[in-house]
Amino acid sequence: MAREALEQRGAPKAVGGSGALDRWFRLREAGTDVRTEVIAGIVTFMTMAYIIFVNPDILGAAGVPRQAAAVATALGAGVMTILMGLASNYPLALASGMGLNAVLAFGVVLGAGYTWQQAMGIVFWEGLLVTLLVLTGARESVMNAIPANLKRAIGVGIGLFIAFIGLKNAGIITHTATIVPGPGGQPVISNPTYVALGNLREPAALLALFGLALTLLLVVRRVRGALLLGILGTTLVAFFTGQARLPETWLSLPTAESLATIGRLDFSVVLNLSAWSFIFAFLMTDFFDTMGTVVAVGGEAGYLRPDGTVPRLRNVLLVDSLAAVTGGFLGCSSITTYIESASGVGEGGRTGLTSVVTGLLFLLAIFFAPVVGIVPSAATAPALIIVGFLMMSVVREIEFGNPEDGIPAFLTLLGMPLTFNISHGIGLGFVSYVLLKLFRGRARDVHPLLWVVSALFTVELFGLWQFIFR
Repeated sequence: MAREALEQRGAPKAVGGSGALDRWFRLREAGTDVRTEVIAGIVTFMTMAYIIFVNPDILGAAGVPRQAAAVATALGAGVMTILMGLASNYPLALASGMGLNAVLAFGVVLGAGYTWQQAMGIVFWEGLLVTLLVLTGARESVMNAIPANLKRAIGVGIGLFIAFIGLKNAGIITHTATIVPGPGGQPVISNPTYVALGNLREPAALLALFGLALTLLLVVRRVRGALLLGILGTTLVAFFTGQARLPETWLSLPTAESLATIGRLDFSVVLNLSAWSFIFAFLMTDFFDTMGTVVAVGGEAGYLRPDGTVPRLRNVLLVDSLAAVTGGFLGCSSITTYIESASGVGEGGRTGLTSVVTGLLFLLAIFFAPVVGIVPSAATAPALIIVGFLMMSVVREIEFGNPEDGIPAFLTLLGMPLTFNISHGIGLGFVSYVLLKLFRGRARDVHPLLWVVSALFTVELFGLWQFIFR
């Protein structure tokens, strides 16, 4: 199935690598070659590079020095992505997690009144807990306990989520809700149309539509490197239309000031009981976001076993767990496995060489950040939309005929884009799955770990952590 899909997309049938790279990453065995892996790594980097600029803006609101946050973001993403490629030999890339960084800035610091150094301590301790779960085998056991139908739904849901992000970044869809002052000055939502068609006459939307048409043309013509060529072609048009400009300076050398966040975390936060509500909230999100990403990207890359399990899973989970620890130490929020990894897989990436290329580009970005910033989000949005389409193919394997399995799968794949959160979509699927089995008198069919995880998800979805750790 995976090989047929690969060939239909125009990837090479006879492939291989050269020398040490071929032996280390087993390129020939994976059905790929060095050129394909390098292109895939570049595509993954280009679809993720926005985090170098977005993460410092978000963390800056919490008082984290922006220049230092930018360097820490690129450094953490580069080191951990290379480590993932070498340790797991999978095309998975890591960076500071979107959503997690917002919770840290606006929930932990601005909302609860912790310092940013204490917030990074929370991230560090959460990473240690997840690492402990990996070393004891608990995290891997939970992943292996998930029914195959739900695993397929997680992959499809993430595909929908990725496509939704692409459409949003392109300006093709938008929301019309506005925030206005309410009674007592509290903000309230006015005119809540949750999703609507964007203004397609806007320059950014027109640019994205051009990029989508160009990329689709390259894909259907089976041009190798279609996603990368689409991004580059759209960026070139952005220059001619004034939506992108050459940087004033091409090189940015790190200074002592740009390393100011490294090692500045405050460990004393663990003594504060209320901080543990945030530690467990981060843990749940980190735990299941990564699980969903690994399952989804694994299904797209073709390395899932028939029973839905992932070879070398412990290596993947260990690196991801250590990435959270690293994010807290560097001061760039929790580092996690990225759903944008699927863009490189969509370009043909199948091994850890893709990740090594992506990681090296992140490290180079420390010195060439002004150059990285010239690619507009409208240029990378088409790649996300197309990758979302590619990840939808597994939907035909989901058994919707049986409501006990079909309804949880449906809530999972629908919940991710509509809650804008991978973990919440998984939670809706898990909780509904165990409830339906219970209602049918088939509670014994549910793996014991799923009962535990579903109970934790119930606490998470209803926001009860703050009441437990008061």
